Parts: sequence; structure tokens; C-alpha cells
Amino acid sequence: LAESRRVAKAVTDDLGGQGLYGVELFVKGDLVWFSEVSPRPHDTGMVTMITQWQNEFELHARAILGLPVSTVLKSPGASAVIYGGMDATGIAFDGVDDALRVPQTEVRLFGKPESFTKRRMGVALAFDADVETARTRAKQAAALVKPRAA
Repeated sequence: LAESRRVAKAVTDDLGGQGLYGVELFVKGDLVWFSEVSPRPHDTGMVTMITQWQNEFELHARAILGLPVSTVLKSPGASAVIYGGMDATGIAFDGVDDALRVPQTEVRLFGKPESFTKRRMGVALAFDADVETARTRAKQAAALVKPRAA
């Protein structure tokens, strides 16, 4: 966690500016690699919609406007990506109702009109008293959402 914070801070300090940056990292054990950064709210930060009192969108607006921000945690949580799973123009999703039955989860579909096999088409968000349970639930909900050509 400390190395992740160090890498993210190094990247964002060099960028300058104001607002929220979505910094995506790859982590394996104690090794951390920088992947990408977005100078705006990003799907990788949507977990804040279920874990924090001020989510990534509010944090971004408040930072730009010079208003106070709070990163106080409401609950531990996790997110899991819902991939397109196919190359298709026009996509629909089956299993959303089943995913929404997983306790303490939400599903956010992005409404992208074109799918690619590894394109992020949505996320499942989950909260719980511990991160591991939240991660398990997020993965379970995401796996229940099945993309199909519309």
C-alpha cells in the first residue's frame, strides 16, 4: 500500500493541476507498476461510490472549485470489472437481476454502444465489514452479468 501511494503521488505531483486523478497500477506482491492515469473521474475509482461519503465525482468537483474534500471511509469495499467479452456493435446484458441479488452490491453499466473482448463495459461494486468479503461479492456479481450481442 505504501509503495502504491508513493508511485501514485509521484505521477500526480508531476502532472500538476487540480481535481481527481484516477491512477491505475499493477501490483504483484510488493512490486508496483504504473499503468495509466486519467485526469478525471474514471471507472477504476467508481468503488468510491460505495465506500466513501464523497465519491470520486464529488471529490473532483470540490477539488476544482477549491471546496473542502473528505476521503473518510464509509465502509470497506471492492469493485470488479464487467468486460464486453466479445467484439460487437450493440450489446445487451443478461443476469443483471441475479447480480443485483448478491448482498450489499451494486452494478453500474456504462452504456457503451460498442463492445470489445476486454473493453470495460461496467463494474460491480460491493461493501462489507472486510475487504475480502467485499471483493468476493463484487467478483460474484460481475460474473453473473453476461454480455450478448443485441
